[in-house]
Amino acid sequence: MVTCRDIWNLSLDGVELVTSEKGLGRAVSWTYMVQTRPYEDHMNQGNFALLVVDYVRFDFKEALRTMEELDNLGISGLAVSVVDDREPIPQYMIDRAEELELPLFYVRWEGASFVDIDQSIGNLIVESGVQNKRTGDYLYNLLFGYAINDKYVEKISHQFGMDFSRPYRVGIIVVDRKYGVNLEQDEHTYEHYANCLNREVKNMKGSPMFMRFLNKFVLLFEAREDKEIERELEIVLRHLDERPQFQGIIRSTCILGAAYKDPSLFGQSYQEAKRLIPKKDILPNPKNKKVLSASSMGIYKYMFNSGNQAEILDYCNERLRKLEEYDHANGTFLQETLLAYYMNGFNSGKTAEALYIHRNSLQYRMNKIVELLGIELDDSMEYLDLINCILVKRLMFLS
Repeated sequence: MVTCRDIWNLSLDGVELVTSEKGLGRAVSWTYMVQTRPYEDHMNQGNFALLVVDYVRFDFKEALRTMEELDNLGISGLAVSVVDDREPIPQYMIDRAEELELPLFYVRWEGASFVDIDQSIGNLIVESGVQNKRTGDYLYNLLFGYAINDKYVEKISHQFGMDFSRPYRVGIIVVDRKYGVNLEQDEHTYEHYANCLNREVKNMKGSPMFMRFLNKFVLLFEAREDKEIERELEIVLRHLDERPQFQGIIRSTCILGAAYKDPSLFGQSYQEAKRLIPKKDILPNPKNKKVLSASSMGIYKYMFNSGNQAEILDYCNERLRKLEEYDHANGTFLQETLLAYYMNGFNSGKTAEALYIHRNSLQYRMNKIVELLGIELDDSMEYLDLINCILVKRLMFLS
């Protein structure tokens, strides 16, 4: 993954960073030569923008407005050249770039050309892609290879500094997306998200192996007792999803398989995580955690292996029968209400907001549940039993 720091480290002739190092970690997807508006028709998130102050299309006041507009569109950095080096970049433009934490470069007119910069960035991106593919190939063979012998494991451990005498586990990052009107722009946003995710995971302290596989992202990391990597991954995914350009559009969840010492079992860890993916939005997750594991199923995982599924299902059907019949006959959502009240910590305000209903409507539904079932909802055992029945039925249908 190429960043603005990588561009700075090229030390190209006549290219100078005029802002501080803030923002140099921004991911670069490609270059963009700034010409005419509307910029959103040409620019994609992560582009490194190149602009010439020629005093015809752009003077510095127009360059400042353009810089702010491009930053809103998600550029990674901006390189400015001035015809014949007539004047330096004004301090007010540098100060504004600092406020935006946008890397701003000055390119001397007689120094490196924009063609040189474009080619150098292109080469970096290609090299980064080759390295990513190489890592991905190693991880793919480790998870799905048919001959994981000691020699291959030794090669990987030497190449990536991994100690396979310790347990490792597989994580699958699943990305949920909302699509807008402009599908092409949606794809560019997703690609930029993938690039940022790649960079963030590679910068983690645990240095996980990481690959993009089909429509998912897979990583392998050491399973430590302190769960430091899991906590760091939780923070990485949460911060990434909360970025303005992704918030409400893209969100991710990492599903973890079990930990194993034997590399030949890493593929099994992957399959365990994969089987949990369809259930990720059903499992109890009141705190909306970004990292879930097979252990999140708790008691449910034993129910699916005990051989008495029919008996369990009969019990759940009988417990929920009156609610299901009422919902079916009246087009109501009493079961969803019961579950939402639990998921929102028994908080009426949050539950009503989550269901997009008035608190009075919520209270009416809760009263109807009490009436139909003949129970008191402050009876924690009764309430938990109902929640378990709802979840067990949904999980069984996805098994």
